[in-house]
Formats: sequence, C-alpha cells, structure tokens
Amino acid sequence: MVNALTTLVQSLGIAYASGISPYATVALAGIASRMGWIDALPGALGAVSHPAVIVLASVLTVIEFLATLIPGVASLWETVHTAIRPPAAAALAVLTAWHGDPALVTAAALLGGTLGFATHTTKLGLRYTIDTSPEPITNGAANIAELSAVAAIAYAVWNHPYITLGIALAVLVLLMLLVRSLWKAAKRALRGIRGSAETPAT
Repeated sequence: MVNALTTLVQSLGIAYASGISPYATVALAGIASRMGWIDALPGALGAVSHPAVIVLASVLTVIEFLATLIPGVASLWETVHTAIRPPAAAALAVLTAWHGDPALVTAAALLGGTLGFATHTTKLGLRYTIDTSPEPITNGAANIAELSAVAAIAYAVWNHPYITLGIALAVLVLLMLLVRSLWKAAKRALRGIRGSAETPAT
C-alpha cells in the first residue's frame, strides 16, 4: 500500500512537471537516470532514458525555449500546447505506474491528466500576461524559472516524493492566486482605458 501510494505521488510529480513542459521533463528525467543521479525510474518510465528519446526531447526543449522568447509567438505556442501538455502529463503518469495495479494506473492517468491541465492553464495565464511585454528578457527569465522548476521536480520527486509534490502544489496554488489577481488588475485597467476613451472632451 505504501509503495503504491509513493508511486502514485511520483506519477503526479512527473505529471506536474509535464504540465510546465513535457519535453524538458522527459529530457531531464532521462539524463538524470542515464547519468545515475537518480535510481532506476519506476514502471515503464525508464524508456525516457533511451538516447534517442533524450535527443528528441532535448531538441524540442530548445525549440520551445526559443519560440517562447518571441512575444506573440509565445502566446500562440502556449495556446497550442493546451492540447498537448495535459495528455502528455497523463501518459507520463501512466508510464510511471505502469507495472502497478490497474486501479493505480487508472488513478495515475486521471489525476495526472488533471494536474497537468491545472499546471498548464496556470502557466498559460502567466504567459499571456508576460507576453504583453514587447521585449524577450521577461520571457527569457520565465523560461529559465520554468526549466529550473522542471529540473528540481524531475530530480527530487524520486528521492523525496511527498515533500516535492507538497511544495509543488503549494506553489501552484500561489501562482493561481497570482494569475487571478493579474487578470483582475488587467480588466480594471482595460475598463479605465475604455472609460477614458468614451468620455467626451470638454
């Protein structure tokens, strides 16, 4: 029971990271496994340590990093990935729990997909806000922060799964609240601009 719960928590951790970037998650977990920085990955997730998978995921990570540096393109990229990240999160969660009880695998798929969607939509809201800036520096800083978060989760979730997931969920809640505040502020500013434009000159 304890091992099954630990596996489920680990599957949710990898799904969380995938909601940020499935490409970076696969690349970093694969590299960490291949370099011996972490123990053997559970279930069928060991497939991510195959050299071809690492290379492909790394190339896609670089493409994603460069694409999200460009204002406008970044928002489009994030929007398109609404159809990619949640399913990828569910798939990685399933791979993590693959050799477990069918009920565990099912739970990992459902919860992993849901958590991946929550992480992605929160990131999407932040990215829309950041992308209003016409320069790539803010986007670049966001990219580095996201890669750092993925790297931390991809490494720590195998050694300290409960602590890692707990911290990640707390950060997610805080980011959700931040996104909500930013969108409310943006709406107020937009109403103010519209009000000023509609006020007749005296």
